Amino acid sequence: MNYVVLALPAIVCIAFVWLYVSRKPKQKAQIDEMAQLTQKIEAATREEQQRHEFLLDGLSDALFLVCDDGQFCYANIAARTMFGDRSLIGLAPQEVFANARFMEVIRECETTQQPVVKRIVLTQQLSPLGSREARGVNAWLLDAAPLPADFYPHARIRILLRDLTAEYQSEQVRKDFVANASHELRTPLAIIQGYLENLLEDHGLRDAEQAKRFLTIMSKHTDRVSRIVEDMLVISRLESGEAAALSIEPFEFVHCVHDVLERLEHLIESQQAKIDHSRVDPKLVIAGDRFYWTQVLFNLIENALKQNPRAGLKVTVTAEIVDDQIQISICDDGIGIPSNHLPFVFKRFYRVDQNHTNSAIKGTGLGLSIVKRAIEAHGGDISVSSVPGRETKFLIVLPNPQG
Repeated sequence: MNYVVLALPAIVCIAFVWLYVSRKPKQKAQIDEMAQLTQKIEAATREEQQRHEFLLDGLSDALFLVCDDGQFCYANIAARTMFGDRSLIGLAPQEVFANARFMEVIRECETTQQPVVKRIVLTQQLSPLGSREARGVNAWLLDAAPLPADFYPHARIRILLRDLTAEYQSEQVRKDFVANASHELRTPLAIIQGYLENLLEDHGLRDAEQAKRFLTIMSKHTDRVSRIVEDMLVISRLESGEAAALSIEPFEFVHCVHDVLERLEHLIESQQAKIDHSRVDPKLVIAGDRFYWTQVLFNLIENALKQNPRAGLKVTVTAEIVDDQIQISICDDGIGIPSNHLPFVFKRFYRVDQNHTNSAIKGTGLGLSIVKRAIEAHGGDISVSSVPGRETKFLIVLPNPQG
């Protein structure tokens, strides 16, 4: 019995050792199983994250995710490109945007835990892109919203940034166009109304000579209103879908020249001007819309005549193939255009107006804008150069489809 008592501790130890040894493989198997499960969960999480990032990288807008530590934990391709391909991960929003109005939107979202969307117009100096932004005034849409907990690991706020500058500029151009068009139409209509009121007075129609003079002036301004409306419609058609507005057919350019000279015959004769078109290649064929090319040539030659009303003006028209390109030029030996005006001559309603008297009927201010739009719609380019007191030259360059 004493031996049994003495051996009992040893027996108990042996039993525990046996139990431990017998269970160890099971515990190891469980640990291995848990490790494998953990790896599968991590792999699934990474795969889900990659799918999210793949979708987010496909967005054209810049997208940022702000994590719990207040720093960016993700920025899509558009965001990285917008900020010069710099690394944005680990930076705080204020380090990237550096603009108080942007930060106001983000802080409001953080405070209210509600989506905040604002359109922000900034000057170049206040642009979030800093020195990389060189377009003057620029516009942005900033959209900040809280995220659900399972959207992206540790992410709490989503920031979407869209560049609206092109749309903003287009909107401003439309507003300016409407304002300028209203002004241009108001002036001749006011003149017509004034002369009508004079004619309707008791003695307005009794003086036949005066009535004829009034009616002649009214007729000129009526023509001006008609021309403004016609030019506005042309620009509208070109800008609504420039290439789609064209009826492309091959034609000999020399016929276009003859049509324009016939239409301008009275103005050419009244100014005793000379139009030299001896360097227009009679075999030159252009694939384009003949209506718009007639308009282009008409506007350029008429512009030369109206800007230089002196007698004896010489206008030279050339059209030929040079270095596998079609080059068309209209050059006059008039007073020229001051260099400070050259960058703006193709803008709508812009006029140099150096030689118009108060009684002269001015152009619509849309002619050269139509010229540029029509040429660009044909895949070409136009430039202007001038030597004040000597000449002004408009050069059109087109790709030669047969070159």
